[in-house]
Amino acid sequence: MTPRERFLQTLLFGTPDRIPLEPGHGRESTRRRWYDDGLPRDVTNINEHAYRQAGGQLPWPAGGPAFPVNERMIPQFEEKVLEEREDSRIVQDWKGNVCEIGKEYGVEYLRNAIDFVTRRWVKCPVESWADWEAMKRRYDAAVPERLPADPVALGDQLVAREHAVVLHFSGPFWQMREWLGFEGLCLRFHDDPDLIRDMIAFWTDYVGRLLRRALQYVTPDMVHLSEDMAYKRFPMISPAMARQFLLPCWRQWGDIVREAGVPLYAMDSDGYIGDLIPLWIEAGMNACDPIEVAAGNDLVDFRRRFGRQMAYSGGVDKRAMAAGGQVLHDELRRLAPVIRDGGYIPSCDHGVPADVPWPHYQDYVRQLAQLTGWL
Repeated sequence: MTPRERFLQTLLFGTPDRIPLEPGHGRESTRRRWYDDGLPRDVTNINEHAYRQAGGQLPWPAGGPAFPVNERMIPQFEEKVLEEREDSRIVQDWKGNVCEIGKEYGVEYLRNAIDFVTRRWVKCPVESWADWEAMKRRYDAAVPERLPADPVALGDQLVAREHAVVLHFSGPFWQMREWLGFEGLCLRFHDDPDLIRDMIAFWTDYVGRLLRRALQYVTPDMVHLSEDMAYKRFPMISPAMARQFLLPCWRQWGDIVREAGVPLYAMDSDGYIGDLIPLWIEAGMNACDPIEVAAGNDLVDFRRRFGRQMAYSGGVDKRAMAAGGQVLHDELRRLAPVIRDGGYIPSCDHGVPADVPWPHYQDYVRQLAQLTGWL
């Protein structure tokens, strides 16, 4: 099977020759730890290296071009340092947020997931209806540079691809948090629901237009949303409120996805998602990640409750990876029935943190390769 066929067969509860081996990825501080632990510094494909060290002989998936869609604001705000303090700095990021970060980080760390960066928000870009009306002008779905330079040629190239292509978009909760801040967003669901409705309607239309533009040129294997809308044990807003405000948006995008013949419609959210999965299923989603164990998610229980209506990626407790030994062995044994049942690509339940030693990660990759048919 090609990597694409293996990916689809796994998440659609088919019969893959083996399950994709996708252990996870460390960020900058994790890789620094691993190099200090003995990972050769010239290694760039860390997961393949760990697999080869475990004795793996199978061809490693080569990957291939994506079909990037740029949903981000145009123009962006200027990234700049506003104030240097003794142990921190106040910065403005590309989204217009003003926040405080440690001095070991530059403003560019807030653009992409380079490392795990703790921050304190000082000011968010939307504080009034006037701010919101100004913000809208930064999101024009028709701007040419939102799609690849030659979408026809790229789309034609991807027809015969052997790797999976995924389109990524921010969900309405995620995007409103970027504009209003977390506290401001949650308060406005109660205090100013008209603003929330206007934002959701705008974002629903905007992403819908981007989706339709992209789907003229490519049929991806998955459309993947990011929401991050749950705490430990509970969602950040009630399921009833999510149903009222967010479900219509998710469902409308789901209709577009299904009409285009895209086989997988997926959601990413940290935190405990057990109360949200029924809404995602209702919206037409059939996959989700990263299934954080520390938040109370239990894939064995989810499979019992939701059956094969939902597939998963992630779900391996990062704390067990840090502990290693019998703790890690027991964690992977706990997940083995779900792996065998299908509809699951096991992986770290978020970015791999720096408290995971390199020898433990090597052992984790070895055991995961055995469970997924790579060894």
